[in-house]
Amino acid sequence: MNRPLTLSEKILYGHLDQPATEDIERGASYLRLRPDRVAMHDGTAQMAMLQFISSGLPKTAVPSTIHCDQLIEAQKGGALDLTRAKDINKEVYNFLSSAGNKYGVGFWKPGSGIVHQVMLENYVSPGLLLIGTDSHMPNGGGLGALCVGVGGADVVDVMADIPWELRCPKVMAVRLSGKLSGWTSAKDVILKVADILTVKGGTGAIMEYIGPGVGSISATGMGTICNMGAEIGATTSVFPYSENMRKYLEVGAPMFRFCKLLSDRLNRAALHILKTQATGRAEIAKEAGKYKDLLTADNGAHYDQIIDINLDTLIPHVNGPFTPDLASPIDKLGGNAKKNGWPLEVKAALIGSCTNSSYEDMTRAASIAKQAVDRGLRARTMFFITPGSEQIRATVERNGISKIFTDFGGLVLANACGPCIGQWDRQDVKKGERNTIVTSYNRNFTGRNDANPATHAFVTSPDIVTALAIAGTLDFDPRKDQLSAPDGSKYVLSPPTGIDLPKKGYDPGQDAYQPPSNSG
Repeated sequence: MNRPLTLSEKILYGHLDQPATEDIERGASYLRLRPDRVAMHDGTAQMAMLQFISSGLPKTAVPSTIHCDQLIEAQKGGALDLTRAKDINKEVYNFLSSAGNKYGVGFWKPGSGIVHQVMLENYVSPGLLLIGTDSHMPNGGGLGALCVGVGGADVVDVMADIPWELRCPKVMAVRLSGKLSGWTSAKDVILKVADILTVKGGTGAIMEYIGPGVGSISATGMGTICNMGAEIGATTSVFPYSENMRKYLEVGAPMFRFCKLLSDRLNRAALHILKTQATGRAEIAKEAGKYKDLLTADNGAHYDQIIDINLDTLIPHVNGPFTPDLASPIDKLGGNAKKNGWPLEVKAALIGSCTNSSYEDMTRAASIAKQAVDRGLRARTMFFITPGSEQIRATVERNGISKIFTDFGGLVLANACGPCIGQWDRQDVKKGERNTIVTSYNRNFTGRNDANPATHAFVTSPDIVTALAIAGTLDFDPRKDQLSAPDGSKYVLSPPTGIDLPKKGYDPGQDAYQPPSNSG
């Protein structure tokens, strides 16, 4: 095309089935695309695999994986809940395992982690086009890929070598200036975007994040922002290739899983076939650096709408209840709660989910919890932690982060979706009882987390969730409000400090991956 292109246009048009015959018009024409990879979770993979089997094909046309993250109910804690889920869902897991083994589909066993975190650790690479059967697939935009949530039928088509059809999306940009610091995190960027655009404002569009502020955000932080693009209705979200993406791709981890072949379609003749491992993908980072011009928007690229956000002046947000676009800056939260009659007491605080379960998220939250523990305090409410993957669980346990959380009074749940999707056997309140919970999740619609329509759920960053767990109330601004220690002294929490990548690399933990015998 004889004009400057946005990043998403480069990726989409580089994956066209027949580029010469496509009629491209944003918001109108349909694109026939060839994704590089597909992913399915265990809630949708059952029907998808049955449909694929009925096609009569011997194996999938593109690399494909199944991820067991949806069927594990949070009840007593990680190991016990995982054992219970394996027993209850034995037939489902056995079918998916055997079908994957026969038809060339990788199988991530229950306990391996949430599909989006596992994808980021193992399969997502800059410039790729991936689809998966979950709305939060855009998490992979944190590594410069276009990842789109679709239905099971679309996944089956792609596995059967049929082009995937997508209405050519409009392209919106969020231009970031300044730098994240203090209590403000990547989560606050997307909470602010939701405040501006509402839950429908991104419908039919891809969100691209541009501007000098991008450089202050870690790869997993970018993933957080892209992940929650689903809550504004966006087709997907993506960041340009950056130095922090390079660092994430290069961070070391033992190579314990078999390598996957990925094909590049941005420049089919340019990039070589690349290998991936979790994460240790220095080879991919090297190639991405060579072709960075293909992994960023062109100067002069046209966007249908541009939103400006200054990270220097952005403050922490808490969105809710009952919708993720009802935003309260942290200094207004208490007042809004009192004005609207929202229950002030925080009954439960939960961190994790596919949106906020990275190593950086865990270390930032732990830095707040440790301040309380060091002063003899524990959480005033129930506190739950969901690691995003077995790799994250093992790494935070090795590095003493898990102990901080348990000393704080927290309960570590299984590496799965858990309460974020309603897999929570909650016993502390009765159905219909008005109460407040705060989470680092992505959605807070009525009854979403615990099936109680009277639960007022608020979404925010793991840092703010942890601070509110210490205070036990919504009318608390951790930037300035004082807490009382057991000895009667008063203190103010210091801002969170996080580590985006573990200095010793990632600990892979227990190998929960089954490669297919028919892997090609």
